[in-house]
Amino acid sequence: MNSAPSGVTVLNHPLVRVELTVLRNVNTGTDLFRASLNRIAELLFMEATRHLETVPVPVTTPLVETTGAALARTVVLVPILRAGLGLLDGVLDLLPGAVVPHIGIARNEATSHPEPYYTKLPACLPEAEVIVLDPMLATGGSACEALRQMKAAGVTRLTLVTVLSCPEGLAAVTAAHPDVRLITGVVDEGLNAFNYIVPGLGDAGDRYFGT
Repeated sequence: MNSAPSGVTVLNHPLVRVELTVLRNVNTGTDLFRASLNRIAELLFMEATRHLETVPVPVTTPLVETTGAALARTVVLVPILRAGLGLLDGVLDLLPGAVVPHIGIARNEATSHPEPYYTKLPACLPEAEVIVLDPMLATGGSACEALRQMKAAGVTRLTLVTVLSCPEGLAAVTAAHPDVRLITGVVDEGLNAFNYIVPGLGDAGDRYFGT
């Protein structure tokens, strides 16, 4: 399935599909899983930053004076701990100067409800371009809570990037936060009885960190 609600961009790209095949494979080891997730993070991030505004800056080439470009605003990357760190590594290769706060949200395995346990945010959020990173959008609980915290901190330019989504998670996020841009690699079939995405790729955090 690759349909999605309005405001959601599904990056139905051949390279994304290839990397997703590696990530889904139960026999993919930790080292290859990390490398593949880093590559797909770069592909998603290119789409997620397409809207960023730039300002002209002077630059001297070996031949002439000309005009180049600089980002108009600070970019803040917010990984949802811990699985979001798997996307952060690949994204920082493209934007090494980004500001990186953290939000810790655990899913209660009995209720599937999000339980925040850590937040460390910078003062620049209201003026920045803020991109929240989380590989899996299942029930949407953790993403909705992270986006709520961002808005409470004054964020007005907000994007969510996720590798795998499902209809239930997309519906939850777009209902609670219709103003947030959402970029995803693919929309899977749905959730199983344990609220895991099917066909999915298992637990992204466990597979990325080898736990």
